[in-house]
Amino acid sequence: MERHLPTDLPGVEAPPPRRSKGRRQKGAYILGAPAILWLVVLFIVPMITMVSLSLSTCDPITLACQNTWHFAEFRQVVQQYHTQLLRAIVYAGVATVIDLAIAFPLAYWIAFYGGRKKNFFLLMLLVPFFVSFVIRTTAWQFLLADQGPILQPLKSIGLLPENYHVLATWIAVVAGLAYNYLPFTALPLYVALERIDRHVVEAAGDLYSNRRSVFMRVIFPLAIPGIFAAFLLTFVPAAGDFVNASILGGTNTTVIGQIIRSAFLDNSDYPAASALSAILMAAMLIGIFLYAKVLGSRTIEEYI
Repeated sequence: MERHLPTDLPGVEAPPPRRSKGRRQKGAYILGAPAILWLVVLFIVPMITMVSLSLSTCDPITLACQNTWHFAEFRQVVQQYHTQLLRAIVYAGVATVIDLAIAFPLAYWIAFYGGRKKNFFLLMLLVPFFVSFVIRTTAWQFLLADQGPILQPLKSIGLLPENYHVLATWIAVVAGLAYNYLPFTALPLYVALERIDRHVVEAAGDLYSNRRSVFMRVIFPLAIPGIFAAFLLTFVPAAGDFVNASILGGTNTTVIGQIIRSAFLDNSDYPAASALSAILMAAMLIGIFLYAKVLGSRTIEEYI
């Protein structure tokens, strides 16, 4: 039990009593109310609506939907679109690995060797992404065109055959995903590397560790939270992306995002679109938990 005893020294006041735990919790709830409201309105309510629609039967003419607990919709859409679902996950996974391979050395160099120009280098990294997402993807379509500035010179000198093309292939889609989501990978990695205590790195060097041992035994383990955050921020939106596949891909590169968009906006097939969205989210959550398990975490909160 904590008691505040009156002081006998003149002119010295006793410290004010601490605020009760209930008052502190009330203040925390008040400060967190806007974020909680935002989460409820823009995440929980749409999520409940989506799940409800996936179990409903809708009239194709009036679009009136009634909840009939039609679980067969999940089995039907999986049987029909499992190829596009797996393709989207594979494309997102490959793009995420490419971004990690590119962004980690970049973030490492800025964090450890950027000096006073760290903010400038980060700004240069982000400046291209101030342009619209669709415009950037369309620019990739121009660059990767058969007669574009990349392939045409290689064809003219005989390094590539005349009928070689990149557009409408998985390479173009993955390249677009990797480029567009690179900042989502680089920034969490930079934050994690920047927070590493330099005294720990210096201590490892003082203990006669070479640079490779310092990196593998000190820097890389401490950067794992940033790697996990970068993986989440890159893989999750890339798996649901449909812009890159629509602009850079073809009929053989259709992903689940395109199917969901078409079902919602073109065919007004709300149950199928909602079921596909729920399945995609469940697949990503399972993958994230497995990824966290591989990294050796007991709970995902350790990395967030």
